[in-house]
Amino acid sequence: MRKNSVKNTRVNTEVQRVLAEIIRGEIKDPRVGKLVSVVCVEVAPDLKSCKAYISVLGDEHVRKNTLLGLNSAAGYIRHELASKLNLRNTPEITFVMDQSIEYGVNMSHMIDQVIQADNEKRVTDHQE
Repeated sequence: MRKNSVKNTRVNTEVQRVLAEIIRGEIKDPRVGKLVSVVCVEVAPDLKSCKAYISVLGDEHVRKNTLLGLNSAAGYIRHELASKLNLRNTPEITFVMDQSIEYGVNMSHMIDQVIQADNEKRVTDHQE
């Protein structure tokens, strides 16, 4: 299976969906935050390994604890993944923190601030 094949894309999508369900509903570790999103999943073409990019809403402490909790539950998550998906091999999961959602929120906030400052400047220019 090639890296960018249709089959690999389908496997990535299905693993992402099932992984999100497992993290959301079946992980009982209190370190895993409530607002965890599985942003992207990259399964190797040989189905031996998988990188799961996760995003956590919260501060740095919450992110670190969530990553620790997910890494400690990796065996359970892999077992559940194997029972819910019919794959030749169940991939070994590596969790990677992805901060793209947080980056997007921060950029949106900065754009809003610039627009607000520009509108305030226009109002003061019209008053003069």
